[in-house]
Amino acid sequence: MSAPSPGYSITVRAEAPAAIDTTGILAAAVAAAGGALTALDVVESRAHSLVVDVTCNASDADHADRITAEIGAVPGVNVRKVSDRTFLLHLGGKLEVTPKVPLKHRDDLSRAYTPGVARVCLAIAENPEDARRLTIKRNTVAVVTDGSAVLGLGNLGPAAALPVMEGKAALFKQFGGVDAWPVCLDTQDTEEIIMIVKAIAPVYGGVNLEDISAPRCFEIERRLRDELDIPVFHDDQHGTAIVVLAALTNALRVVGKPLAQVRIVVSGVGAAGHAIIGLLHAQGVTDIVGCDRHGALDSTAAHRDEFRGWIAEHTNPRGVQGTLKEVLAGADVFIGVSAPDLLDGDDIATMADGAIVFALANPDPEVDPLAASRHAAVVATGRSDYANQINNVLAFPGFFRGLLDAAVSDITDEMMIAAATAIADCVRPDELNASYIVPSVFDPDVAPAVAAAVRHAAGAHEHHTERSAGASRTADRTTSDETTEEARR
Repeated sequence: MSAPSPGYSITVRAEAPAAIDTTGILAAAVAAAGGALTALDVVESRAHSLVVDVTCNASDADHADRITAEIGAVPGVNVRKVSDRTFLLHLGGKLEVTPKVPLKHRDDLSRAYTPGVARVCLAIAENPEDARRLTIKRNTVAVVTDGSAVLGLGNLGPAAALPVMEGKAALFKQFGGVDAWPVCLDTQDTEEIIMIVKAIAPVYGGVNLEDISAPRCFEIERRLRDELDIPVFHDDQHGTAIVVLAALTNALRVVGKPLAQVRIVVSGVGAAGHAIIGLLHAQGVTDIVGCDRHGALDSTAAHRDEFRGWIAEHTNPRGVQGTLKEVLAGADVFIGVSAPDLLDGDDIATMADGAIVFALANPDPEVDPLAASRHAAVVATGRSDYANQINNVLAFPGFFRGLLDAAVSDITDEMMIAAATAIADCVRPDELNASYIVPSVFDPDVAPAVAAAVRHAAGAHEHHTERSAGASRTADRTTSDETTEEARR
């Protein structure tokens, strides 16, 4: 059984006899059931009885039921109600719209709405570039999904995807200061999704694609990048790849191995696996073996789609064949973005000395982290209850902050590598060890560092593009913004 988690936190309201040891007995019942007690609150007191709220963490829904039953089995205790604190947090949704300007009297209304707003509309009609400066566009991102690959739960549809997209939007605001909004589409047709996103794009400064199944996600992202003038970023692909590269950079510092010389096995060649392999390839890693459920991909076999074909053509230079377990032998690094319980400790023991294991399937990783740690030097997962959590929130808020600030539409490998380097460098040399290779998601320095790195890389990219084309679009745009602002004054 996995460790108790706040994701399965419950509050059991129990009526019990009034006695000096009542709370201690209730706490013992939670402990006997394997729960993690977080609070005991007496909410009612009478001469002969107490009503106590017992709050604790469970490992899953069934475990929560067992804890409740254990409390109810205490002599004289009656369970009145059980509240799931995760569901309580979601009541009414997690987002709201709050005006940034005062609307207290007629003057405010005349400027914010009619008649004053008409002048702003005409200014934008005359110069569409002003929309970025005079509306929410410059700081707003659409979080777009079709609900076809929600977390690790599968094709749940757009309504069931909404809580995840709300959470994503909240993270954008909390960590990057970016206003994001869920856009859950009731279609899984590639062309319809592209058409709809293009139609709503005037409102947004960027698009974050989320929980769209492979291989459609590749085509959707590629087309939207080609056809829109705002950045389009599929976080399941590139956010994961950025944080994996950051974590791997520091893990290799711990074990003293150079990135360019390590042998890497990647389990899972869907959205995340494809992006991880692509970014590692861009960073100069040559010995990568990608594995699907049938084993290693290589250029000698036919592949069901062009994306697996690209992996086969650009990886596995030694032409190794076999199952995941077989090709893992002798590898320096294992990166799993696939399915639970594919490996055991004995498989990790076949890897090279100083092995690095990133078992990122959620909620159950490819190999038990404790079993892996008996043989690997560094172990990371996607879970918050183990050391070294690989979490995309380290990347996407700051990454979009940088993109929006730089007002660029192109996303390059150089920007993603710069973001990964910034995340890695947020762990100081005196902090770095096998159990701390990535910073905390609550580290306030991460998002600003990522944003600054992206802005710098974007500026270098724009400068190179301008010189190559003999143009000065960035300078023109900046001058235009400054001239328009001066006119407004």
